[in-house]
Amino acid sequence: MSRRTPALIAAAVLLPLALTACSTSETSTDAQGGPEASAKSDGFPYTVTNCGVTTTYKAPPKRVVTMNQHVTEIMLELGLTKSLVGTAYLDDKVLPKYAKDYASVPVIAKEYPSYEQVLATNPDFVYGGYSSAFTAGDGRGREAFKKSGIETRLNTESCAEADTPMETLYEEIREVGRTFGVTDRAEAWIKQAKADNATTAEKLKDLKPLPVFVYDSGDKTAFTAGGKGIGNELIKRAGGTNIFADLDKSFGDASWENVVARKPEAIVIYDYGATTVAQKKKRLLTDPALADVPAIKNKRFAVMPLSDAVLGVRVPAAVEKLAAQLHPAATTS
Repeated sequence: MSRRTPALIAAAVLLPLALTACSTSETSTDAQGGPEASAKSDGFPYTVTNCGVTTTYKAPPKRVVTMNQHVTEIMLELGLTKSLVGTAYLDDKVLPKYAKDYASVPVIAKEYPSYEQVLATNPDFVYGGYSSAFTAGDGRGREAFKKSGIETRLNTESCAEADTPMETLYEEIREVGRTFGVTDRAEAWIKQAKADNATTAEKLKDLKPLPVFVYDSGDKTAFTAGGKGIGNELIKRAGGTNIFADLDKSFGDASWENVVARKPEAIVIYDYGATTVAQKKKRLLTDPALADVPAIKNKRFAVMPLSDAVLGVRVPAAVEKLAAQLHPAATTS
């Protein structure tokens, strides 16, 4: 799982949130009322600091490459398909509502493209979902792109320390909307997301949270969702308590002994990659060490596509879908 290795995640979360969410707009006037004045009236120049990199945009980027599914879907949701000249690295299928638009965008690599593959699309902007999208050792560091005259953005889940990941999501959408001059679309999405989250919260308000263990992958240890990031927030908002919320990162390894000791009543399986959900369930159900875990004894599983569990536009619907699996009686009324 090169895109979400624990070392990358651990390094990413140490960056200050102050470097991720701060954004300002520059203002000036053009006495001639020409194109410069028009750009300013539309919100440009726009300066934003993203994961430690400060960029001023004089106009929206026009040729964009996205790496990782959740940032691709952010662009598609905001109606920016025509700005995309290349994309790479899906965890699973894009949502049906995006399928037609996604099919119109060249896929330049199945996983991460090389620096040369990105440059071949002649981009002016590269948007990465995980820290590994901009691995300097692979030649795709943000500084390398900058030297080639290409601006970059990293999804802020990779560098935020916020205790309010949903607010981080709203800010991600807001900043992308500002960068591309589609503020109204971004704010409309945020407004609807807040309403959807409120509806789910109302359904669950009187329920006792269910202890939940997230199984992403792993054999000798369990690779799971920690207390940072949107994955933990999803569980909380869906009426659960993440048994590894004390793990100070978005993803990390936990011992099977701790899984047993913390007695989860439900297990959320992340669905992606070559290992199927059925194979993951079998691994858990046939492990003698887990036999007394309540979730195993009761075969109580929920399933989430990995693309639902990262900082992207799927999150509000993912909260509702997970809540329906954890608390079906409360959410079907």
